[in-house]
Amino acid sequence: MEQKLMNVGEGAKSATMAETAYNLLKADILTCRLRPNAKLLIGPLTEEHGISLSGVREALSRLTAEGFVLAEPQKGYRVAPVSTSDLKYLTAARIDIENLCLVKSIDLGGVEWETAVVATFHRLSRTPYWEENADGKKNLNREWSSAHSAFHEALVSGANNPWLSWVRNTLYLRSERYRWLSVPLFDAERDVASEHKALSDACLARNVDLATKLMGEHLNLTTKIILDGLDKAPNWGD
Repeated sequence: MEQKLMNVGEGAKSATMAETAYNLLKADILTCRLRPNAKLLIGPLTEEHGISLSGVREALSRLTAEGFVLAEPQKGYRVAPVSTSDLKYLTAARIDIENLCLVKSIDLGGVEWETAVVATFHRLSRTPYWEENADGKKNLNREWSSAHSAFHEALVSGANNPWLSWVRNTLYLRSERYRWLSVPLFDAERDVASEHKALSDACLARNVDLATKLMGEHLNLTTKIILDGLDKAPNWGD
């Protein structure tokens, strides 16, 4: 019995370490700390994060299945590449799905949906976009990124369709890498706060035409910023 309990405990610990490794690596990929096409060496990853070899391998297998990592025979693992063509297709698909969910949310969403939109917009509007690191350089504030994700999720949360939510969330995560890539190319003249305010107001006013128009413009502008900045990053994509 004691041996059985020990095995159960070790199994739970291994599963926890694999989950930890998965979350850490996925965050590093989404925020481009691990750049597109970067080699992923299991040994250095275990040392950096203090996680077992098996935990890192399991995490890499899971990320491979999700499309964030590529496993190549005889070459090992690397971060999935990005490309201009992928970004264009992703943006078009995301606009279609976001707006489908948005239309349903405006039609079906009740007081709880409205409350979520108001609350998440309030948090987002009060969270600084930039944070300053130890050497005085500005980086995208991770708290803002979290608030941004929550706001966009709240906008479509009234759709009440788990399959639509799954597709929408999948596309959103794929787009996160591109959004983080756009940070160094950020146009100071872009008023992101006003874009979010207009989106929130249109949704709460139940103005479907305006809300979907603003969503398309909002997502396309981020894509345009990235594409316009490709000359500054010649090794970025295709």
